[in-house]
Amino acid sequence: MKHQMQENKQEISVFWFRRDLRLEDNHGLYQATKSGFPVLPLFIFDEEITGELPVDDARITFIYDVLSSIRDRLHEHGSSLYVIKDKPHAAWKKITEEFNVKEVYANEDYEPYAINRDLAVQDFLASRGIPLTLLKDQVIFEKDEVVKADGNPYTVYTPYRNKWMELFRNAAHAAYADADMDSFVKLEFAFPDLDEIGFSSSAIKVPAYQLDRMADYAETRNTPSVEGTSRLGPYLRFGTIGIRSIVEKTKTYPVFLGELIWREFFMQILYYFPNVVDQNFRSKYDGIVWRNNEEEFEKWKKGETGYPIVDAGMRELNTTGFMHNRVRMIAGSFLCKHLLIDWKWGEAYFAQKLLDYELSSNNGNWQWVAGTGCDAAPYFRVFNPTAQQQKFDPKMDYINKWVPELDSPDYPAPMIEHKFARERAIDTYKAGIS
Repeated sequence: MKHQMQENKQEISVFWFRRDLRLEDNHGLYQATKSGFPVLPLFIFDEEITGELPVDDARITFIYDVLSSIRDRLHEHGSSLYVIKDKPHAAWKKITEEFNVKEVYANEDYEPYAINRDLAVQDFLASRGIPLTLLKDQVIFEKDEVVKADGNPYTVYTPYRNKWMELFRNAAHAAYADADMDSFVKLEFAFPDLDEIGFSSSAIKVPAYQLDRMADYAETRNTPSVEGTSRLGPYLRFGTIGIRSIVEKTKTYPVFLGELIWREFFMQILYYFPNVVDQNFRSKYDGIVWRNNEEEFEKWKKGETGYPIVDAGMRELNTTGFMHNRVRMIAGSFLCKHLLIDWKWGEAYFAQKLLDYELSSNNGNWQWVAGTGCDAAPYFRVFNPTAQQQKFDPKMDYINKWVPELDSPDYPAPMIEHKFARERAIDTYKAGIS
């Protein structure tokens, strides 16, 4: 039957999908199904976020396709997925007027915007006598679980990793039981078309992730011409696969596991130090005088710097929504050190383009290459793009794929000479340190 408002409304719980778009091993969803009430599965296209995105944003297409699959599976059991496009407060006002909501469950998000959003929603629901229960799901360890003996957060990765591993070895991390598909409300909701949400299908698609490369990951992960990475980023970002199952499958591969620990380290940094969103983690670098030349920034964005490894990376990003991690470091360092452009400019551009964009990791890695972050590369470490190219793409397979005009008159000369840029960067940083 089609959903209709009724005077005698059924008492229900709501599970609010956010960055946990799966029915399996979903902590919040599992707890919702144990609430004793039928569960209304909900997703809100948050206009506070979607309003800043292009109409063909590939991440929205990805989310939409995943939601369609969830809707189809719910359909098989006589239920459906309730999808709203609105600002969170307005959405929850509508939901609580339309349904007799007794409890709301969601998985916790640690980004500053999400924390403030959830506090506001929690207050609103509390005013109507409805509890909001937030649960840990997108990380193995959260908040104050991996901290120093005095309770303060780690700001250096290695001791954080060591404590993380110690806790991991001594704790169980079993997956949560899959949702009981008979526990959802037996209502059907109209599922909006993508254009009704204000978007169109993107030509850029999220490639499938691969875990069968783990045995060679340590050897191949720095070679951009080889498909040696997992491509897990978007799937972890939107929670289409749970972190517990990924860690269980990869825990015997320490180099890859280390990358997952970096992810949680940067999440914790963002949680405890939310000012890093738009400020240097290390304030002693606040005096750096960035050149911020807009014309040079445009060349960098387009992949027209005259440094083939940098240009290949930027073109890969612009075309596919992905850039190999080693090349991200090279391109990021080039922007901050060679061109002396504020890392926040590069961070914002990656945020627009990356399919696997994650605020904490994007911010943490940009501050790392800029030298301004926690546990960052020293400011006098300036990647030589040519040396990096010779080391990681010696046969130029990656470069030739993305810079086909390399040996023609159409390819620009290097926009700046490396030795000059390195010395200028070091002098500028030295002068800016307080």
